[in-house]
Amino acid sequence: MDAALKAYVTRWQAVKEIERHELRTATVALRWQQLNAVFGIAIGLGLNNPPEDEFEIYQRWAKLKEKVADQRPAA
Repeated sequence: MDAALKAYVTRWQAVKEIERHELRTATVALRWQQLNAVFGIAIGLGLNNPPEDEFEIYQRWAKLKEKVADQRPAA
């Protein structure tokens, strides 16, 4: 393995370990703030409104399937 590549991988492994440590030691208050931040983003994007009924869910899935089908390359 190239020395530069090995150093790169080693640095990212160190970052991963630091992130794991931060996640394990995060306080309830910090996690609550993070949860509220995510919820705030969802509200800002309009993602917090639950569907009114089951039919609306089927309509959303149909739209998603349509978009995926339109993006597929022709065989």
